Amino acid sequence: MKLLAKTLQGLEPILEKELLALGATHVETFTRAIRFRGNMETLYRVNLESRVAMRVLMPISSFNARDEEDLYRKVKRIDWSRYMTEEETLAIDGVTNSEVFTHSKYIALKSKDAIVDQFREKTGKRPNVNTASPDLRINIHIYGIEVTVSIDSSGDSLHKRGYRRETLEAPISEVLAAGMILMSGYNGDRTFIDPMCGSGTFLTEAALIASNLPAQMYRKEFGFQRWKNYRPEVYTKIYDEAMAKQRVPSHPILGFDKNFQAINVTERNMEAAGLENIVTAKRRPFERLVPPPGGGILVTNPPYGERLEEEDIEGLYQMIGDQLKKEFKDFDAWLITSNYSALKSVGLRTSARIPMYNGALECRLVKYEMYEGSRKGMAPQTEEDKAASKETDKPEVKEAEQAELKTSDRPKKEIRRPASSSRDFKKPDPRVRKEAASDRSSRSERPERKSFSKRSSSELRKRITKKPPKND
Repeated sequence: MKLLAKTLQGLEPILEKELLALGATHVETFTRAIRFRGNMETLYRVNLESRVAMRVLMPISSFNARDEEDLYRKVKRIDWSRYMTEEETLAIDGVTNSEVFTHSKYIALKSKDAIVDQFREKTGKRPNVNTASPDLRINIHIYGIEVTVSIDSSGDSLHKRGYRRETLEAPISEVLAAGMILMSGYNGDRTFIDPMCGSGTFLTEAALIASNLPAQMYRKEFGFQRWKNYRPEVYTKIYDEAMAKQRVPSHPILGFDKNFQAINVTERNMEAAGLENIVTAKRRPFERLVPPPGGGILVTNPPYGERLEEEDIEGLYQMIGDQLKKEFKDFDAWLITSNYSALKSVGLRTSARIPMYNGALECRLVKYEMYEGSRKGMAPQTEEDKAASKETDKPEVKEAEQAELKTSDRPKKEIRRPASSSRDFKKPDPRVRKEAASDRSSRSERPERKSFSKRSSSELRKRITKKPPKND
């Protein structure tokens, strides 16, 4: 069957490798998406194990639509009873790049009207809309007049791994973090360091990669688990096979931050994810960081000066460059930023510059290969820098800091399995759910409010197409 996996721009080569490894065939790469073929087991595996897929869609119909009524008729022509019942709920995501269809929400509303009208005419009942946790999530994609109708096998976006308990300001996407780590070539065979770890996203993704565990091991459910043709025995077998591949990481995974709160949040997140025996987090500013000997991989997301305030953003980037040259011999250092001006202050030659997006910000993922010769040509230090450097360079200081990190060299334990996961998912009975909803409604004293999902398409059309008054 035909399938489509969506990803972030710049991660398409990583996703293509993943899909081929997971059994996909007939792979075709597009911008932010890859089309491929596979069976239902492939669909289960890609959702569970891909680290950089955002969604996995299964197209069920393609056609041309000339206008909104044509769209309504052709969506209604699809036999929706194959995918859901009138007792279940739905949600529709509309995406458009068209001069004919210019409002994605209106596309979603017309498609919803077509589906519920089909059920009402056949059964006298209609399914309800549930945008938060639907039984069936539908994707309507329009390019020009070409319409592709798909059902979403992922449910929530796959960047929502389920391990993050607390966050700080401006956290990086889990999918972007995993993609950056995979681009670095990291597979657990070298020391991994994030010197500005924030809430620990890079550390968690690195721990999962080093342990060879599936990206979605913490996830509670997928969209396909509510499908009519879901085979729980097949998915349980795939989940158990993926978890059985676990290995114990052989090298340290270290996170540092100058902020007390960041380290506290990271430690709580690691404990909640069962990673406290895999990841070590310490409060230490980057300029005082002395890594373990032997080289490794450094991946970080420094402030850009966009959302996080930094008094001297160019001074920060200069410090990063100086510290890399001084202490990180035999490391490959990767960082992402949208501040190209500040990036120049690093003062090192890049060996890779990859265009990427972090949310809406256009960024560059850059790589610095640190070797003995890269220490040459360091920027002159101020007297204050020299004093701090002398303090850090004292043998007793370095020995103490190295000894503190030696805990990371002790034998690691396996990651604890989550108490509950998608393996334990049980599809809710829609009849029980409706009875519970009816009971809550009867006990409520508040009058029922008209929901957005029950507004007529003509009402929304009037709001969307209403022309602003002309200026006299």
